[in-house]
Amino acid sequence: MKMPFFASFIIFLILVSYEISKSRRQTQKARQTYWDRENAANSTRRKPLDDLNYITIPFDSLPMDTLKEEENVAECHRTLQFLSGSPIVNFTGLSNTDLKLEYGAPNIDLLIRYDQSYTTLARTLQQWAKLLHDAGYIQEAKQVLEFSISTDTDVSGSYRLLASIYAAEGRKDKITELMGQAKMLKSASRNIIVRILQEFDP
Repeated sequence: MKMPFFASFIIFLILVSYEISKSRRQTQKARQTYWDRENAANSTRRKPLDDLNYITIPFDSLPMDTLKEEENVAECHRTLQFLSGSPIVNFTGLSNTDLKLEYGAPNIDLLIRYDQSYTTLARTLQQWAKLLHDAGYIQEAKQVLEFSISTDTDVSGSYRLLASIYAAEGRKDKITELMGQAKMLKSASRNIIVRILQEFDP
C-alpha cells in the first residue's frame, strides 16, 4: 500500500512544481512585457495635444442660482470655477504608460494634471448633485448628474442617484440608456456600476 501512495505523492510534487514554474514564467513574461512597453513609452517623443477630448463646464446650462448662498453648494461652485481655468480631460482606464505611448513622455506631467482635474470635477459634481437632491431640488440635481454622466464619470454614486431619479419619474427608458453608457466605460468600476443600475432595471 505504501508504494502507490508514494507514487501518487511524487506525481503530486511534479504537478505542483510544474504549476509553480509555469506561474513563474508567466510572471516573468508579464514583467518583461511591462518594461518593454515602459521603455518604449519613455522614448516616445512629444506629440500634439490638440485632439484630446477636452471637457468644458457648461455653466449656462447648470443650476448655478439654486442654493448658491448655501456654503457647501458655494464651495462646489468655487471648485468648478477654479477647474474651468485649466484643461480637463478624462483619462480613466489609461495608465501612465498608455499616455506616454500615445502622446509622448514629455507630456506626461501635463496629462496627469488634466486627469487630476477631471477626478476633482467628477467628485465635485456628485457632491453638488447630492446637496441639491437632499434639499429637494430634484430636477436641478438631474441636470448636474446628466452632465457628469456625459463626461463618462465612473463615480458610482452619480449613476445610482440619477437612476433613482429616473425610476421615480417612471423613465425606464432612461435607465436602460444609462445602463448602455455604463457598459461602455473603460473604468475598473464598470461592472460595479452596471450591477447598481440592474437594481433599477432588472
